[in-house]
Amino acid sequence: MEAGDEEESPQPTAMGRFQLSEEYGFLLPNPLTELPPSYSPWMDIAHELPQLIASHQLRARIHQMPQLNTQQLQGREELHLAHLVLSFLTMGYVWQEGEKGTVKMLPHNLAVPFWEVSQALGLPPILTHADFVLANWRRKDPSGPLEIENLEPIISLPGGESLRGFILVTLLVEKAAVPGIKATIQAIHALQHHDDELLHRALQGLSAAIGAMDKALQQMHDYVDPAVFYTVIRIFLSGWRDNAAMPHGLLYEGISEQPMAFSGGSAAQSSVLHTFDELLGIQHSQESTAFLHRMRDYMPPPHRAFIRDISLAPSLRQHILSSADLRLHEAFNHCITALADFRSHHIAIVTKYITVAKSKAGQEEAGSIGKPPAALEAKGTGGSHIFVFLKSVRDSTREGLISA
Repeated sequence: MEAGDEEESPQPTAMGRFQLSEEYGFLLPNPLTELPPSYSPWMDIAHELPQLIASHQLRARIHQMPQLNTQQLQGREELHLAHLVLSFLTMGYVWQEGEKGTVKMLPHNLAVPFWEVSQALGLPPILTHADFVLANWRRKDPSGPLEIENLEPIISLPGGESLRGFILVTLLVEKAAVPGIKATIQAIHALQHHDDELLHRALQGLSAAIGAMDKALQQMHDYVDPAVFYTVIRIFLSGWRDNAAMPHGLLYEGISEQPMAFSGGSAAQSSVLHTFDELLGIQHSQESTAFLHRMRDYMPPPHRAFIRDISLAPSLRQHILSSADLRLHEAFNHCITALADFRSHHIAIVTKYITVAKSKAGQEEAGSIGKPPAALEAKGTGGSHIFVFLKSVRDSTREGLISA
């Protein structure tokens, strides 16, 4: 905040201040896809990850990897790509042999650079949503559209086309949210300037964006095989906090003499719904709130700062409650309903990809695909009791409706 601004509420009106993009929202705009040549030992392994894990050779390759100096990485784009690469190497290293063959220690030549890059970005040394989705995309045709046929991940893990679909559909949900982030900023601007006409337009824009996110999310059914997600992909997103397969966490050699525990990648680390919840004044249960706030530690610091500023802005809910304008009541409730519907559809997808997939995997003994991780049966990759959490969050969203 500038000197002399102390009296005013924070004004999150300039997206650039938060490293948010007008066009891409929370997505990293046009991420780098290659690091400088001196980092080729990392990139070479990263580009072969699915094959190295499938052939059980990844750990041996990482043990032979030279210790590289992170000081030569320049700018946020190189740091983000380095974090993406090192996080994927780490997940592959830890889970190469499944949940029964985990390791207790991440070797020095991986742990030290990963820690240094994480410190530079203000991110934890584990795969996050920011790595897996926000920074992990490129266009096949550089001048083509941001659509699934023209996109591919920069780095992959086992899971083939289903992994590609899982990453890219999640990315399209983030892209669909961009007008909603702009509408959020517009709504706060309207509240600060007592402009109900602008506020009404902003709320209409927000509910439309949430509807578009919902439509994007439905593509998961077209691009991701539930059996592959459940038995192959999920374990590589798992962390070493609240995970029975790694009860003591992971020792980062050369960094700490004690193991550290971090949650795995989770949709709860996406800044989008946190932003909308703060704007709409959604009150989640104490337990859900504690988990969601912990997930903010896994977001890039500028995104955290943005959400915090939204939470400190004038209360939209109080303004609607005190307003006699029925159009505002209706537009606000449309946003709440759209958000609750989105969360209901997310529950339906999780049910299909976890509960139904689990019963099928049990019937088939997973066949040739692999054995699903028992430690994840009732939990999300972020460590939450997934159905209890998702239903609680959906229900508390519905409770945000304002009666006429």
